[in-house]
Amino acid sequence: MGKKRKKIGVLTSGGDCPGLNAVIRGVVKASISSGQIEVYGIMDGFSGLIDKNIIPLDWIKASGILTQGGTILGTSNKADPFRWPKKNRNGKTTFADVSDNVVKYIEKQGFDNLVCIGGDGTMTISEKLSKKGVRIIGVPKTIDNDICGTDITFGFDTAKSTATEAIDKIHTTAMSHHRVMVIELMGRYAGWLALEAGIAGGGDVILIPELPYELDKIIAEVKRRSKTGRRFSIVVVSEGAKPKGGELTVKRKIKDSTDPIRLGGIGNKIAQDIETNTGLETRVTVLGHLQRGGTPTASDRILATRFGVKAAELCLTGAGGVMIAVRGNDIVTVPLTDIAGKNRTVNKDHPLIQVAKEVGTCMGD
Repeated sequence: MGKKRKKIGVLTSGGDCPGLNAVIRGVVKASISSGQIEVYGIMDGFSGLIDKNIIPLDWIKASGILTQGGTILGTSNKADPFRWPKKNRNGKTTFADVSDNVVKYIEKQGFDNLVCIGGDGTMTISEKLSKKGVRIIGVPKTIDNDICGTDITFGFDTAKSTATEAIDKIHTTAMSHHRVMVIELMGRYAGWLALEAGIAGGGDVILIPELPYELDKIIAEVKRRSKTGRRFSIVVVSEGAKPKGGELTVKRKIKDSTDPIRLGGIGNKIAQDIETNTGLETRVTVLGHLQRGGTPTASDRILATRFGVKAAELCLTGAGGVMIAVRGNDIVTVPLTDIAGKNRTVNKDHPLIQVAKEVGTCMGD
């Protein structure tokens, strides 16, 4: 008799980003090429394990998706098996732990492994399921680049390129109208996206969560540029930026989400403060979800493919409880227990902060 084939499930969870389909493609094609693994797609994140919604994935389904943004499996940032939202007869939302039901369904389906592609919330859920005996291979994705244990996540390079291109376009209209232009970028509690896109786009002021800003320093820089003949300024602001001694700007809260706080609005606050204190016409552009869409860059396609192939290899060995990561040029694994519930932020002495300051960028600190 031939060796029994393994059966694995793949899901994408949390916010979408470019490169998700490239990972799915890598997992499916490497698994099929091995001749030892059957792959099933779990629809809409962890909710597919709760709603029992899975589909077989073959070579054809995994073809032609390398360049597509989004995810063919769908995703959700509300599907937490340990905090599953339910509405009672009064319409009030309550939360229940349905993780035991999820584990039973995984066992019933005969999955040897789950490949969970997602951000820090997904890795936290994955770590909890691992403790219940589910063999999980985590794959780190996020445009925020804030997952511990890996040098970079796929999706970040594409978002950085999108943001940089937007800053370039705003630069020309700022020069034409002699305006201060504020660009608010995503990133949550980490400043990687604003820092790197800000440097690449030639931002005059870059504000990130790790360096609480002093308004007086921003005003002084904008005024200095105006007085020396630079009649415009580009201010790149991370959504998680906050004033020294102040609080985050929260746009809204979503109770049934795995991450209920939605940041947003800091760009408008900064713009109003600048215009009030300088008299210079100031405009705001919030890139929002534009940063999460579109065709992945070549770098993200390659990284995502490497992650997918590595995930298939690990499933063959029966590994579990690990996340795939990048260390230098190497693809390695780190225990989920080491990274769950943690964020990777920009160190205050990071070389890129010094680089920005050396070329005259005001960091607001």
